[in-house]
Amino acid sequence: MKYLLALVCLSLAGQTVEELERELSAQRRLLNDWAGLTRYGSDNSELKKSPDVVFLGDDITEQWEPFFPGKPYLNRGIERQSSAQMLLRFRQDVISLKPKVVVIQAGTNDIGGTAGPTTEAMSAENFMSMVELAKANNIRVVLASLTPISDAYKKLTPRRPVGKILGLNGWLKSYAAKNGCTYVDLYTPLVEGRAFKKALTVDGFLPNAAGYAAIAPLMEQAIAEALNKP
Repeated sequence: MKYLLALVCLSLAGQTVEELERELSAQRRLLNDWAGLTRYGSDNSELKKSPDVVFLGDDITEQWEPFFPGKPYLNRGIERQSSAQMLLRFRQDVISLKPKVVVIQAGTNDIGGTAGPTTEAMSAENFMSMVELAKANNIRVVLASLTPISDAYKKLTPRRPVGKILGLNGWLKSYAAKNGCTYVDLYTPLVEGRAFKKALTVDGFLPNAAGYAAIAPLMEQAIAEALNKP
């Protein structure tokens, strides 16, 4: 009965049954393993060699395909994750793997509230904590910007306002410059005006193959810059 009531309410709010099912599945995962510690735990234990780079991120990282084939990089992205969840798994999914560089890509789900309400100040504290942990373990840091949003397919900006995306990107760029991190702008190559270029996105949120191809060289450049830092 509760399921049917939720279905009716969310359908009235404009969500399809398929979207509702995904939302319910995501909420179950949050209840069972809020930080996603079980997602990569066994994979980490089976690694025989430390990767050069670990990508710690959310949907944008997890869906990155092809993910730099042939490179000694490790993908540790989990869809819908916030910076707070990544901070909790930072030791397991980054420090314990002993990479030379960590790419931290987060923030859009902080704004979207997928793991609970989050202010920009709370996000900033999570980023600062991850950077401090990385530095304490001699891991260089690449901070990636948030990517754009578009309403071309469905309304996404009410949940993730463009102004908040730009505000957090501005903070990340400034913090990186002041704290010896490498900042990579993934926003500008994907945006047209203030919206995600329709030709570069699957759904207004995730990049498509062309979108990932547009930002991959920038990420490679950022990693190279980080590796060359003292």
